[in-house]
Amino acid sequence: MDPVAEIKEAVASYAARSVEQRSHWYSPSAEAYAATRPHYPQQLVEAVVAQAGLTAASTLLEVGCGPGTATVAFAELGCRILAIEPNPEFCRLAQKACEAFEKVELLTTSLEEWDIQPGCFDAVVAASSFHWIPPEIGYPKSARALKPNDWLILLWNKELQPPIETHEALRTILRRHAPRLDRPYEDAGTVAGILEILGQPLKDSPLFQAVHRGQVLVEGSLLIDDYLTLQTTYSPFLALDPDVQAALTSDLRRALQQIHGDTVPLTYTSAYQMAQRV
Repeated sequence: MDPVAEIKEAVASYAARSVEQRSHWYSPSAEAYAATRPHYPQQLVEAVVAQAGLTAASTLLEVGCGPGTATVAFAELGCRILAIEPNPEFCRLAQKACEAFEKVELLTTSLEEWDIQPGCFDAVVAASSFHWIPPEIGYPKSARALKPNDWLILLWNKELQPPIETHEALRTILRRHAPRLDRPYEDAGTVAGILEILGQPLKDSPLFQAVHRGQVLVEGSLLIDDYLTLQTTYSPFLALDPDVQAALTSDLRRALQQIHGDTVPLTYTSAYQMAQRV
């Protein structure tokens, strides 16, 4: 399937799940998620902070904070943050990540179930989480929580990709074990199309205006075992039968060791989309 069409289908399926399903989806991989999912680059966070005019005096609502991947970056401003997250394992990890920040409060709840505080927040932040919330709930409730003319900020980290030659070599293994995980290499045009789909509901919402966008291409590397652990945090992998997961991981490890030795070079796109409450 075309990656852009696939992400459109996936986004619809995530938001259609019940709150109960979403609350426990990442529980089997919560520790792995916290250890291997990439953070948001400082350059990106600084751009968002500057555009929204956030300071130590600001009050933020973070929706779906996960294990605190983005929470810490905003907490370092010294601002007050209410972070809500329905997954209890993620909340435990976020509490640990944010223990040095006295002005961060964590609640184990979903946006749907949260008792809204109207007009109390200078920004609503959602880091790779807003596609899990039905748009007919996420956008109106975020708008109600914001002060007039303040900002809804969506952050996205696309999947980490090895060099294209490595990617193509691994596709043979994916086709053998888990054909649904076989995807073409995401070039810049494909990434742009996926980000457009993720941001379209914000662009279409009559509750927000003046959409701003930006992105950063990040280069790095991971040890092979860490890269394979990272794969276990992605939803398509989590949906596999455990025996298939084990066989797939074993063959991927063998191939990566033959190609790269101990370390896999990787790139990913980190992006933001933000707009003001009307």
